[in-house]
Amino acid sequence: MTQISYQLYCSRNFPPLEGTLKMLAKAGYCQVEGYGGLFDDIDGLHAGLDANGLQMTSSHIGLDMIESDPVRTVAITKKLGISKVFAPHIGPDERPTDTAGWIAFGKRLVEAGKPLQDAGLVFGWHNHAFEFDTTDSGDTPLDLICAASDDLMLELDLGWVRVAGHDPVAWINKYAGRIGAAHVKDIAKDGECTDEDGWADVGHGIMDWAGIHTALQATGVDNYVVEHANPNDDVRFATRSLASAKAF
Repeated sequence: MTQISYQLYCSRNFPPLEGTLKMLAKAGYCQVEGYGGLFDDIDGLHAGLDANGLQMTSSHIGLDMIESDPVRTVAITKKLGISKVFAPHIGPDERPTDTAGWIAFGKRLVEAGKPLQDAGLVFGWHNHAFEFDTTDSGDTPLDLICAASDDLMLELDLGWVRVAGHDPVAWINKYAGRIGAAHVKDIAKDGECTDEDGWADVGHGIMDWAGIHTALQATGVDNYVVEHANPNDDVRFATRSLASAKAF
């Protein structure tokens, strides 16, 4: 059965967290995905999730935290019941500039993930658009990252795949068996949702969800995480996106 989760980062501009959790439970969500900014008060977060019948099944956790304090990282996952951890991003100043650099970065991810995998967690990388640029060898950074180890999983962000000019279905098929979760993100039609950075509620943009859903199911992906990088109304986004995802 496919889990439909909500990335809590979508509601970062709509505090407090307590209100967000209540809103999501009322909308019909059972699962959420966390992010590093929530981990200053683990006990409060745990209590809020429990009070609203929500499970944090996956989370983004920064690579710097994973590398610098894997013991605390694992402890957080155990406390909150997280089973999947995805390193979400590196800034422009940290990104490799050539093939050799991306190969090394893939190896860095593999090493960073070992303590988490040893603890029974799924560990992987969450993409944006820059991983689809072409390197000096003609490869994409995403391919070079994935080549580091078959045990390194992906949280494939389908919206960013499309923004990068690629076919999401092709990449779903390419990495069948290695997609631990899919970020279900929609793109607005040209000229629409300009105050929301061009993103749309899931099912209300240009993405071919029928084809994408078929490919995800065929390759065994059972964890969909709805996301919008900058909604101007998170209640509307959460409600409409869940309805669309359920209708897939």
